[in-house]
Amino acid sequence: MLAAQRQELILEQVRRTGGVRVADLVESLAVSDMTVRRDLDVLEHRGSLRKVHGGAVAPEGPRTEEPGFEAKSTRQEDEKHAIARAAAGLVEPHSAVGLSAGTTTALVAEYLADTPGLTVVTNSLHVAEVFHRTARPDQTVALTGGFRTPSDALVGPLALASIRGLNLDTLVLGVHGMQERAGFTTPNLMESETNRALVEAAATLVVAADHSKWGTVGISTIAPLDRCDVLVTDSGIPDAAHAALSERVGRLVVTDVRPRTEQG
Repeated sequence: MLAAQRQELILEQVRRTGGVRVADLVESLAVSDMTVRRDLDVLEHRGSLRKVHGGAVAPEGPRTEEPGFEAKSTRQEDEKHAIARAAAGLVEPHSAVGLSAGTTTALVAEYLADTPGLTVVTNSLHVAEVFHRTARPDQTVALTGGFRTPSDALVGPLALASIRGLNLDTLVLGVHGMQERAGFTTPNLMESETNRALVEAAATLVVAADHSKWGTVGISTIAPLDRCDVLVTDSGIPDAAHAALSERVGRLVVTDVRPRTEQG
């Protein structure tokens, strides 16, 4: 059995039961203790599970737990760069684009920095800073007002007032989690409301989410899976998730992950 097949079986059991024991995996997979622990190391590095003494458990924390921007920026870095590059390629020059807050969308902004004629609407301080640094004279960037969240999103009545009434060609949305029943979710109720306003303003919804977001459920749903026109993820997405997403979203784009030095 290939390593990828073993790891998929381990993940399926974690999703089904909430956790696995090393001893049980050694027996069921007919491999050594060292092989199982190596597989768990790989899966933990991807953010797919969390190792504990004697085994591993699902990575999901409380549904209102919201890590800060800096903490999230170090997770799945190569995957996020690959996803951001592909998502940026879906944005047309001279269009109106919304970029929600998040570490992946901040990278999308990096890849869009030289795109001519963009009008950008964002509730992300980091996204606005990217465009401020490049300062193309043919780009217009509108930063909403609002209260600042741990993930550096601007939310609340001022943010909503800035977004409502706008008509965007494309929204690139970052999410905390995605699941077949709950859809695209966030742990912050006010950020969910702001993101829903961005979704309503957009003709085309592009969701940028790495494989570790699958199965994670925040307290509030931003949009159901079938509202998404294009979902951009990475090749670490489990087979079961690939099948579920392919049935629900308009188009599923799976990027090949390479070290950033090779991504150009």
